[in-house]
Amino acid sequence: MLCSLPTILLLATGASAHTAAFVKGMYCEGGPDPSNYNPNANDPVNPLWMLSKNDWWMQRKSGCLNNPPKNGASVALPAGGQFTVELAHNQAQTSLSFDGKFASAWPDGKQHPEDWRGPGSPPDCIQDDGALHTNNQTMAAGTAWAISYESDLSKVTMENLVVFSVLEHTPWKRIATYKVPKDLPACPAGGCYCAWLWVPTGCGQPNMYMANYRCHVTGSNSNRKLAPAKAPVYCQDDRSKCVKGAKQMVAWNQAEGTNVQVPNGASPGYNQGMGWAPGAQNDIFQ
Repeated sequence: MLCSLPTILLLATGASAHTAAFVKGMYCEGGPDPSNYNPNANDPVNPLWMLSKNDWWMQRKSGCLNNPPKNGASVALPAGGQFTVELAHNQAQTSLSFDGKFASAWPDGKQHPEDWRGPGSPPDCIQDDGALHTNNQTMAAGTAWAISYESDLSKVTMENLVVFSVLEHTPWKRIATYKVPKDLPACPAGGCYCAWLWVPTGCGQPNMYMANYRCHVTGSNSNRKLAPAKAPVYCQDDRSKCVKGAKQMVAWNQAEGTNVQVPNGASPGYNQGMGWAPGAQNDIFQ
């Protein structure tokens, strides 16, 4: 796809942007059409709100599943280690496009102060980048990765897609590094399916995000199996309510398939308020 420089800049800084994780191994690199590579693609960042399960599951409505990773690309998950992705509003704002020319330390490709925050005290929502859906870094809800050991996407379910890593106070900067449980076993020959997940806390429509990836575990000698995932429970007000062990992704505010309920005004983020400690989730095994 050929674009003029003004067009690239316009698309890469669009005010209607949202956020997703960009990395080799993602579905929808270059957009949903495998025959028309778009370096400005922002299809993976589309929010999910009041959709049928058929539409929100694996972000099927976006068409991203039509463009799987090419040439065997897969996100490497080092057991007991960590992996890095780029959180951005548009592929043009990452190293995947234009040799990183439009990327910065921030997801919108612009420059911001280290203590970036919204106006007022306490701070209101950040006004010049609503796509982060937060007031400041400490109020960013947290993002997560989940894994299924089914190579066939049609066999991936809420019960076998298990959240394995949580990064608190994100999305925030473009570069984001997630920790991997040390006992995560190797994937089958066809690889694993992974999802990047986010539910913002306020500052915009109460929606959710889910992006798709092929992934594989490296350096593992473990033969442990993941436990069946249970729906998480809101426990900000009472930690005894927190679900222990393997948990499902959050499905919230959908026409079908919602799996969590929260008090009015609350959001079910990937954080301790929903039972997730930051970092590798080492309690997800049978």
